[in-house]
Amino acid sequence: MNLFDISKLEQEVEDLEKQTMEENFWNNSQNSTKILSKIKQLKSKCTAFKNILNEIKNLQELTELVNLEPDEEIAKEILKNTKKVEKDFEKLELSTLLSGKYDSNNAIVTIHPGAGRTESQDWAEMLYRMYTRWANKNEYDVKELDYLEGEEAGLKSVTFEVIGENAYGYLKAEMGVHRLVRISPFDAGGRRHTSFASVEVLPEITDDIEIEINSDDLRIDTYRASGAGGQHINKTSSAVRITHIPTNIVVACQSERSQIQNRETAMRMLKSKLFDLKEKEQKEKIEDLKGEQKDIAWGSQIRSYVFCPYTMVKDHRTNYEVGNVEAVMDGDIDGFIESYLKMKI
Repeated sequence: MNLFDISKLEQEVEDLEKQTMEENFWNNSQNSTKILSKIKQLKSKCTAFKNILNEIKNLQELTELVNLEPDEEIAKEILKNTKKVEKDFEKLELSTLLSGKYDSNNAIVTIHPGAGRTESQDWAEMLYRMYTRWANKNEYDVKELDYLEGEEAGLKSVTFEVIGENAYGYLKAEMGVHRLVRISPFDAGGRRHTSFASVEVLPEITDDIEIEINSDDLRIDTYRASGAGGQHINKTSSAVRITHIPTNIVVACQSERSQIQNRETAMRMLKSKLFDLKEKEQKEKIEDLKGEQKDIAWGSQIRSYVFCPYTMVKDHRTNYEVGNVEAVMDGDIDGFIESYLKMKI
């Protein structure tokens, strides 16, 4: 269990907590927020590590008990809890690979279908479902920010926020073009189709990071969401779209009840996009927001999902692949994320 030095982490927590007791600590809000966030992250790791050790100790005691007095129900419970500990340990191990500056932040994810209309729009919806299920399995909250329905099926675009510690650190591995090969349910001839969709992942920029935005550079439009009805329809005509004129970045939010709340959320989205653009230091190329991805088409994909003539999901960056496509579409993508993070070390 030498995953990391627990005593070293506890000492780091103690040193940081001493800083919070200093007289002028709260004078610098940016620094204080940063330190408090660091303390929270370190304590979370320490707690997770200790919980795993305690559970292993409990399992050892139960195993000794079963060896003395065999009990089928207790044996089943040991097996069940052992698998849980293994999963918790893998999750903790994976978290140690997150060393990026904004890895601990919430993630803002946008999915766009490629060419092909109904086929790619349906594929984009499938990816949205995949990430939602992954988030739920990992106890993250998902907040839909903007959703534009497809003409016949699927979606034209969706932006959602994944809320929780290290959400961006994990999901940044998903940024790029995703390719689907399957027998189309929309083709009466039962032919095989290839579809593409792009996934853009940005960290939510917190209040301690200052991004200056000139109000004169913004065009703000309000509108009422349109569509066939259901959860994606904004019945209060309070949806907000903000265009940053110098970069032509467009963000939209229709998830909140009031126009004021939608505007605040849209501004956070714009702040994240502008910060990402500034970090890349190529303000004249909005395409750089997409990271490694290029066109949403053949040859630029980071991962392929093949349903026919065989079943396989393969990541072209790491060569990690699995044969259970259904499990992947049900949110089982931790293996892909882990292999990507290890490759980046």
